Amino acid sequence: MITLSLAEVASAVDGRLVAADPAAQVTGSVEFDSRKVTPGGLFVAFDGEKVDGHDFAAAAVASGAVAVLGTREVSGVPMIVVADPLAAMGRLARAVVDRLPGLTVIGLTGSSGKTTTKDLIAQVAARLGETVAPPGSFNNELGHPYTALQAGPTTRYLVMEKGARGIGHVRYLCEVAPPRISVVLNVGVSHIGEFGSQENIALAKGELVEALPADGLAVLNADDPLVDAMAARTAARVIRYGESAHADVRAVDVTLDERGRPAYTLVTPEGSAPVRLGLTGRHQVWNSLAAAAVARELGMPLAELAIALGALGLVSTRRMDVFERTDGVTVIDDSYNANPASMAVALRALGGIGTGRRTVAVLGYMAELGEFEAEGHAETGRLAAELGVDRLLVVGEAAAPIHHGATSVGDWGGESVLLTDQAAAVEVLRSELRPGDVVLVKGSRYRTWEVADALRVDAAGDGTGTSASAEGGAA
Repeated sequence: MITLSLAEVASAVDGRLVAADPAAQVTGSVEFDSRKVTPGGLFVAFDGEKVDGHDFAAAAVASGAVAVLGTREVSGVPMIVVADPLAAMGRLARAVVDRLPGLTVIGLTGSSGKTTTKDLIAQVAARLGETVAPPGSFNNELGHPYTALQAGPTTRYLVMEKGARGIGHVRYLCEVAPPRISVVLNVGVSHIGEFGSQENIALAKGELVEALPADGLAVLNADDPLVDAMAARTAARVIRYGESAHADVRAVDVTLDERGRPAYTLVTPEGSAPVRLGLTGRHQVWNSLAAAAVARELGMPLAELAIALGALGLVSTRRMDVFERTDGVTVIDDSYNANPASMAVALRALGGIGTGRRTVAVLGYMAELGEFEAEGHAETGRLAAELGVDRLLVVGEAAAPIHHGATSVGDWGGESVLLTDQAAAVEVLRSELRPGDVVLVKGSRYRTWEVADALRVDAAGDGTGTSASAEGGAA
């Protein structure tokens, strides 16, 4: 964070200084975990349901915190007292961003692919200047200001993923860190149980382009009609990406290699160049095109852009992370989260990698689908069967409609089994897997990753498999 006095911090957050020196300066990071506090930092104390951050205020100061931002006074601790620490973090982040005129804020949203694309954009931006981006899916009212507060005088690009659970959420995040470039990936049905309809999801996602200034840029997916239509909701310039003929940045002649890694010709107004991605999945074409559109706006030449796209790797974990076990089994760990759209993408990637091999899909429950839950799961099961998955392991009774959907496809030559839990799935896999098999593991954060972790132990039991991409890469 930029250096601010406690008086400046208090003014920004509408707080009251207690037992604190107004001239004392915050020179370190802003942390809500007292264990991460460093000298010169600011500790934010939340009143949690299980843990009260104020109980750690003295320890944070002992670790070097200049003051504590909280809702009440703590004896012997320099405090900035506010009504709502979370809202105060948002106001402080806005104050920091406003003091960085050389900073370009890049915001992105979508129903799926946000974290992967955020990572890709951050990687290409980092080639042009110091870049700050959140870890994983840190995209809510806490993660957004926390990430923005990491920007400093030398930061050129701040890449912000924006999640939403309802109308107005994206708008609020844009108030914390106003974007100059907004990227909208897609409008699917994830969280539809909270939004009520896909139209409401589009309404919420479009708040990102509405927040742009007239001299800003909206980067829109030309292949998604609901996203393409958002051009009418912004005063900013619009650039479209995709495979459609009217896309400004597009991919043609797309092919996949034996590992499901795409190659294509990148076509831009400046010319064309061949691109070969190191990431798995046909959907990475769209993700990389979004990154290409942003990099082009930031001034990256076409030749350098093609090289940068080819060098993209995984950053956030459990997102299309392909690794090989020493016994010849290939595993696709996409276990971080799931919705019907991302399930379809992952199943198609499984089919691409598994051409000529036996394919196994371990699928778990998809959360937040509301009244569409049963049909959303059944649709995934039907798609697995229609794509020819050989063996389907459905984990948990809540995911049972996946099993029923698959078995309803009469001409399917594969087999589905409904299992009680992750341990049962691991047991089946350990008894049935053979060299050459390709396994996909995917679900909505309901410990599905336990299956992927078990599969990382190779056939000899001597450790983990070998990642198909660089360690720490994202999909």
